[in-house]
Amino acid sequence: MKLSKFIFITLILLSSFGCKKKEVSESDFEKHVMNSVFVEIVDSIYMDRRTMLPPPMPTRDFKTNKEDTIGYHDKLKRYQIEQDSIKNDKNRILIGVHDFIVNNKIRNEKFDLTPFKNNKKFDFQYASKFPEERFWNIEDKKSGMPVGTIEISNIRFNKNKTSGIIIASASCGGGKCGQGFEITIENKSGRWHIVKVVQTWVS
Repeated sequence: MKLSKFIFITLILLSSFGCKKKEVSESDFEKHVMNSVFVEIVDSIYMDRRTMLPPPMPTRDFKTNKEDTIGYHDKLKRYQIEQDSIKNDKNRILIGVHDFIVNNKIRNEKFDLTPFKNNKKFDFQYASKFPEERFWNIEDKKSGMPVGTIEISNIRFNKNKTSGIIIASASCGGGKCGQGFEITIENKSGRWHIVKVVQTWVS
């Protein structure tokens, strides 16, 4: 009787140990959350240098005091055709992602792009593979350069880890355009999503 009771208790203990969930480290938890929202973040804030510069306004001939509207309308028409072509392009959009996540203004943790290598819309590559972005020619729309870059911070979670804030920036290169954002994310029904994007600076 005592032996059977001992075996029964042992089986219960083994069962409870087997059902015990593995604890997830804070680092792994943050990586999981970031991977869940990264593409949504990029889709919300990325800048495409191919679409940034419409043709300049018509010039005025000071002798006749008239604007060259014929030349302007011709350029505008070509611009619209080009924009339609970009919108209908089924190729993946090349985005340069800054190699390291910003943590308290320190870039010390490399961001793993592997989970996104098969994304259908974006082709994510490390920005370090390309020349420094401030030297990019933003009017060059046919090269193999990224259309823009993205940089993200680590996630500042609330106490219960049900929401968090990410600081991100987007640029179209050339040192002439950039934007900063504060992005709020929340866990709703087990899924992480963006709930608010606030622009914090423009250059």
